[in-house]
Amino acid sequence: MTFTLPDLPYSKDAFGDLISAETFDYHHGKHHNAYVTKANELVAADAALQGKSLVELIKSSKGGLFNQVGQIWNHTFYWLGLSPEKTAPSAELQAKIDEAFGSTDALLDKLKAEAVGHFASGWAALVLKGGKLEVTSYHDADTPAAYDDVKPLFILDVWEHAYYIDYRNARPDYAGKILSNAINWDFVSQNLDGEGVSRADQPG
Repeated sequence: MTFTLPDLPYSKDAFGDLISAETFDYHHGKHHNAYVTKANELVAADAALQGKSLVELIKSSKGGLFNQVGQIWNHTFYWLGLSPEKTAPSAELQAKIDEAFGSTDALLDKLKAEAVGHFASGWAALVLKGGKLEVTSYHDADTPAAYDDVKPLFILDVWEHAYYIDYRNARPDYAGKILSNAINWDFVSQNLDGEGVSRADQPG
């Protein structure tokens, strides 16, 4: 079985000016799809890799294959973490946010600072570690799915291809607008169950 490009959970024009349909055409239709295509080529060339799930390959591979499968997972999780409709954290998540950061606004400020301050390409993330919420970031194709002690709740793509069409080089504008207006808090809240990694996995 080969990996596939997951469908977006909303229409390409659902976000209006926040994320344009053109960005989805390139970011999902070309960049994300290219990782899927390359990963399938690499897996097909090595019998020892066949039959392993996306997450199994993330945890066991390095170099070129890791970059492809890590990016498939990261992008899938990123799409799931966005919503064109306004949502709010669950009571359980809100309590954890207030405990760790003081307020949702303070969390969003910290996520934005992490995203803007991250050098070069990568991902800003909200994760659960040791039962506590943490804001962190991952470089290039690195992914929270690679670490057994990390439970991902939300990630924000800060590669230039995520925002350059709509925001040019203004990563702060992109991060601020997405974090303030487009987080799928229902999905983030759901991931408190510790099963977030599985929600962007694919069978081998």
